[in-house]
Amino acid sequence: MKKNNYSNLLKKVNKRQVSIGIIGLGYVGLPLAVCFAKKGFSVTGIDIDEDRITKIHKGICYILDVPLQDIQDVLRNKRFRATTNFAAIKKLDVVIICVPTPLGKNREPDISYIREAVTKIKDNTRKGQIIVLESTTYPGTTREILLPILESTGLKEGKDFYLAFSPERIDPGNEIYKTENTPKVIGGISAGSTDIASALYRQVINEVVPVSNASAAEMVKLLENTFRIVNIALVNELMILCEKFGLDIWEIIDAAKTKPYGYMRFYPGPGVGGHCIPIDPLYLSWKAKEHGFETKFINLASSVNEKMPQYVVDRIEKLLLKKGVELEGAKILTVGIAYKRDVKDLRESPAVEIIHILQKRKAQVSYYDPYFPFLKINGIDLKCQKLDAKTIAKYDCVVITADHKDVDYAFIVEKSRAVLDTRNVIAKLGIRSKKTIKL
Repeated sequence: MKKNNYSNLLKKVNKRQVSIGIIGLGYVGLPLAVCFAKKGFSVTGIDIDEDRITKIHKGICYILDVPLQDIQDVLRNKRFRATTNFAAIKKLDVVIICVPTPLGKNREPDISYIREAVTKIKDNTRKGQIIVLESTTYPGTTREILLPILESTGLKEGKDFYLAFSPERIDPGNEIYKTENTPKVIGGISAGSTDIASALYRQVINEVVPVSNASAAEMVKLLENTFRIVNIALVNELMILCEKFGLDIWEIIDAAKTKPYGYMRFYPGPGVGGHCIPIDPLYLSWKAKEHGFETKFINLASSVNEKMPQYVVDRIEKLLLKKGVELEGAKILTVGIAYKRDVKDLRESPAVEIIHILQKRKAQVSYYDPYFPFLKINGIDLKCQKLDAKTIAKYDCVVITADHKDVDYAFIVEKSRAVLDTRNVIAKLGIRSKKTIKL
């Protein structure tokens, strides 16, 4: 470890004199950039999406979890600027990568965005910088992919520059846990990298949790989301079983959660969405195959959850047949197409897959969601419907697929012919109606 680079960078971090760059201004990057800027750091946001940059320059916020006033404040105070020019990296002390990590066509990890970002960093790097990857990925990515690219410049990690991984923990729509009060896990390639990255995040986050290395930090994120995908799959499977038994899974969960130890509640639903739960564990499953290991729990859980949209369609068909209506040609309104409550986010949304299946079955499908005036995805091209009495009454069935809090569910139940509630929102509101069935 070269003392002057380490000491100088650590000193600048602790005095909040470092300039910070965030590559990728999406659900993770923009909140993080604003968080650092609010704490007095000079922050440069870098993104290839020119529309995002234009909106930021105009003081327009496109991420619901970031208050508009915060964006405008840090712009006015000149603590935050945004650009598409990666040459800005040359003047930065800290570069944090927050780019997407989707799955490819064959459900394999697509780390092309990470490769592109780190290559841009390599082309503009200098001594005395720390690079932190936040994008979720498989264990070993930081060491096996980022490190060789960065060291191809002739610079050495732990001596000339520093490299660490810190998994993002963003929960869109969460009103309690934000960037500042969610503990941050950090693992560096070298001990010095862990030290500097930990010192950096301690400036803005209440609790920092260092681990032994970058691969351990990468594994932490995958453990968290594997835990969730497995337990959601378990309760989804039990929900299907309870339906066959004539039991109410929601009642059973509510009773089980009264146990003060040894149980954690999870709820069933129409499927899992977002980036984290349906995708992240598959990164671990893919990496395990390189070591000749099969992740049976992950594979089974993914299979169960991926079948939930079809199960919802089966329940819709069953409900309609009881009323003498065939699924083909039936008029169906889906309420809530976001992947979860109160977010403007369609990533892996089960509602989209439900609409896709219904259209293949030749049902006449429409939707309502206050966050999406239009839906153009996966061959679907629909416009948001009005949620008035005349509109609701014309549908054979209303399907609640996301429980947005500002939707008048009592009105929906009153004016509809039949309702399939996949989120149990009707019962939670204390509304009783023979027209409504739970998933």
